[in-house]
Amino acid sequence: MFTLLVRRADESIDLTVIRRGSDGCLASAESRTLEQDELGEAVRQGERDATRWVWDDTARWYPRLLSAGVFVERCVDLRLVHAILRASAFTRGSAIHASPRGPYDTPQAPAVDGSALFVVEPESLPDALGEFLAQRDAIEASPERARLELLATAESTGALIAAEMRHAGIPWSASRHDELLTAALGPRPPAGERPLRLLEALAEIRAALGSPDLNPDSPTDLIRALRAAGLQVSSTRQWELKSLEHPVIEPLLRYKKMQRLLVANGWTWLDAWVRDGRFRPEYVPAAAATGRWGTSGGGALQLPKAVRGAVVADPGHALVVADASQLEPRILTALSGDTAMARAGSGDLYEGIVATGAVATRSEAKVAMLGAMYGATQGDGGRLMPRLTRAFPRAIALVEDAARVGEAGGVVSTLLGRTSPPPGAGSEELPPEMGRPDVDRGMRAWGRFTRNFVVQGTAAEWALCWMGILRRSLAERYGRGPDAPHLVFFLHDEVVVHSPEAVAAEVAGLVESAAAEAGRLLFGAAPVRFPVTVATVQAYSEAK
Repeated sequence: MFTLLVRRADESIDLTVIRRGSDGCLASAESRTLEQDELGEAVRQGERDATRWVWDDTARWYPRLLSAGVFVERCVDLRLVHAILRASAFTRGSAIHASPRGPYDTPQAPAVDGSALFVVEPESLPDALGEFLAQRDAIEASPERARLELLATAESTGALIAAEMRHAGIPWSASRHDELLTAALGPRPPAGERPLRLLEALAEIRAALGSPDLNPDSPTDLIRALRAAGLQVSSTRQWELKSLEHPVIEPLLRYKKMQRLLVANGWTWLDAWVRDGRFRPEYVPAAAATGRWGTSGGGALQLPKAVRGAVVADPGHALVVADASQLEPRILTALSGDTAMARAGSGDLYEGIVATGAVATRSEAKVAMLGAMYGATQGDGGRLMPRLTRAFPRAIALVEDAARVGEAGGVVSTLLGRTSPPPGAGSEELPPEMGRPDVDRGMRAWGRFTRNFVVQGTAAEWALCWMGILRRSLAERYGRGPDAPHLVFFLHDEVVVHSPEAVAAEVAGLVESAAAEAGRLLFGAAPVRFPVTVATVQAYSEAK
């Protein structure tokens, strides 16, 4: 049973129950109007009736429900599913496929709190019921219906998880964060001034370059000063600076490292993002074309090691930290059905590749696999590719075929049907990782994008299923609420659960079981393992 929620112009809410008629078609069976203060109880009742909520954007609806203590098990996020179906090669011939861009193609700002739930004027929203029915038509008419159903469910569940993780927050010790910054940078300085250790490094830089007024935060000024000292640099990137020999290099690299920490996660960040012992980032599901997540603030997906020690479990609790081992190469193995690579991956995949004789060392195996998935043609990756191709022809053929399709201007799809945009799409359709300048430089770049798209996108689908299964398992075993184990962080192939210490070992087992179930859900009986490394710790830094 589906239940559609739509905001009306007077800010009341239309609730429409949608069931299947005797002919199998979806039909509206009941419709009523709710006042805003009736929404929470209506959703609680719907949860008892095992409904699946349909709304335009989870980020606009769910935070208010969570603030009222209402958890939703299942939903359909019309915006996220629309993006999948409009582009998917699995929906060709449907009304929604390749339709003109409209309101459902414009993501709304996430709701920071309950007051920001309704941020779009009603007249700007299209007919939600019509959109939902069009989506159902596209899915049900597709020859790959089962895959699209799973992807739509996983994507919408991911949106629920994103909202729940933001609501719960990552446990964060502000005092520990301050200690870490003080140890790395020196005591907190007055606003607008550099910390002590940066000032010390700055003095060394200016002395080494004979430039007493140099501002190293200005790339233009720094390049000019380096060239004046006889260093013919083209940029201030770390890799280029490391290749040079000069007394300024060590303090300059030290300064740049400290400056990055100060800007990204310094005291200003701490004041802005940590409240009441929690960091609540704004997750953006499907931020990348491959389905990978992003954030619209807080930089949660780039937490440096220098501050991970501030992620500390509450008293009597622990952090269960798990990451999927060698996820993308294992996804490639399962997608391609390469039995030789599956045998190599029965343990550590890279050690298994070495055992085949394809490469000599584990580091070479890792470089070779990265080269295969990202299109290396030079360096060690390019040198090792022929050996990898001979050892694992089916796996390499899969990514090579995807690259050729991209170079020819075609599109490729993930296992469940997320499809890459065509290179001829308008700028608003291109993924952030492949803007118009990248496309215009030549189709080989687009081939590298499609080569990786099939693997990275399917890995993102596996990760969504992993989280969704884990979320369900935790709720079934422990219920919901702040004292129950719950997800607090997700990063591509890693999850963190905040759990009472007494059940942390059980939670670790559920994390591992969910990973194995996600593999079976996507790939059936394929002989590919999806092992996860699990650590139960008090601080996030202890798991690394």
